[in-house]
Amino acid sequence: MKRQNRQQKSIELRKQFPFFSFQKYSYKINNEELEVEFLFNLSNTYFFRPSFKIASNNFFDFTIIDKSLINNFVFHIGMIELVSYWKASCSKEVRIETHLLDEYQVSWWKKLYFNGLGEFFYLNSLEVTIDNFMNISSKGKPLKPHHCMLNKNNVLVPVGGGKDSIVTLELLKNSQSVRLIPFVINPLEASVRSIVTSGFSLNDSIVVERHLDPQLLKLNRQGFLNGHTPFSALLAFVSSFAAALSGSKYVALSNESSANESTIPGSKINHQYSKSFEFEEDFNHYLKKYVHENIYYFSFLRPLNELQIASIFSLFDVHHTGFRSCNVGSKTGTWCGRCPKCLFTWLILSPFIPQKKLEHIFGKNLLENNSLRTIYQELTGIDKTKPFECVGTPQEVNAAIWKTFSHEKNIPLLITDFAFHNQKQFAYDFEFLTNTLNNLHHLPEHFLQIIKKQLNA
Repeated sequence: MKRQNRQQKSIELRKQFPFFSFQKYSYKINNEELEVEFLFNLSNTYFFRPSFKIASNNFFDFTIIDKSLINNFVFHIGMIELVSYWKASCSKEVRIETHLLDEYQVSWWKKLYFNGLGEFFYLNSLEVTIDNFMNISSKGKPLKPHHCMLNKNNVLVPVGGGKDSIVTLELLKNSQSVRLIPFVINPLEASVRSIVTSGFSLNDSIVVERHLDPQLLKLNRQGFLNGHTPFSALLAFVSSFAAALSGSKYVALSNESSANESTIPGSKINHQYSKSFEFEEDFNHYLKKYVHENIYYFSFLRPLNELQIASIFSLFDVHHTGFRSCNVGSKTGTWCGRCPKCLFTWLILSPFIPQKKLEHIFGKNLLENNSLRTIYQELTGIDKTKPFECVGTPQEVNAAIWKTFSHEKNIPLLITDFAFHNQKQFAYDFEFLTNTLNNLHHLPEHFLQIIKKQLNA
């Protein structure tokens, strides 16, 4: 759809559907599972009932858990769930009919929605500002944060099946001071394999089943607005809920320092906004003030960049054939070999894993595929706009290419035009990136020491 047509479509939808409301949430305990359902109302025309289930797996007993704690978390999970449905029409008015939000909360949610949907607004050509893209009204009783003490040894680790969460699992599992609890939403083949290969099982994990309302997918096919939403923000609230239920103080994410870089240079548009340090800080503050005072949410890999993570991941041979980072092939457990995530993963691992082994992992040599040239130019900064994917910075990619191929005689087709003559700069970048820690992080000291010990090794 052309830009002008997308703009016109969004204007029409905002007029046709003036309000979107979060009408209610409900939950029940059934066979040691908590079943939750939300009700969203799009201008009295369409109604959505997304849901999720979380099994106790002997980590907690729902019958003795404070119902006010469940209400608080379920409401907040609904607040982030609604953005996936609101974006279909981008209704100007959002009505929260379940609980009252104060002025700070309204501003906080508007910031998350606006920045988390930055890519969506950009690609759908919606010309909006943080002041005019929506108005939020609310009614009902306000919720109070919880204060119960949590176990400082328990660490919840969300697992997605990619190299990052594997590095977190492997580095933390040998620490004598922590008890790891893997956490997964809608487990895929790769995430289950990562958990099992790391020495755990789904019975050792907290598993959430999230269900989208099929009505949303139907509207998408009919031409309603669609695009990227801040899934990591949903992960933040759901994993924190699991931490509270299991008495775990820490939620250790696997977001690296590279996630802070904007996708569109000179703007706030960042595909990875809800993985950024800015969101991490905002979320921790909100969590403590309004939800639970004693949960500590942080990214264990925040001091590291993509090159450092790739270097550490290369040490875990047992995971090399089992991990998956490709979103296109996620449901089938494959590497598609055609997307930015596949090419980026190959390039960033190249200095640390032999090319022949990478070819075995991916099933083909991606660097001999000239159809990936546009993606290659985006990843290396030739095209100033990065791919709208969870990929590293051009500096990291270029340093990886230089390190891998600067002394090779047979240069792969895709990188024949690489600027190898800038040897001094690339050599400096590689040395700097692989030996420098990012200081913008919230790691408690004993977690930071694990990172430092690994790098020193």
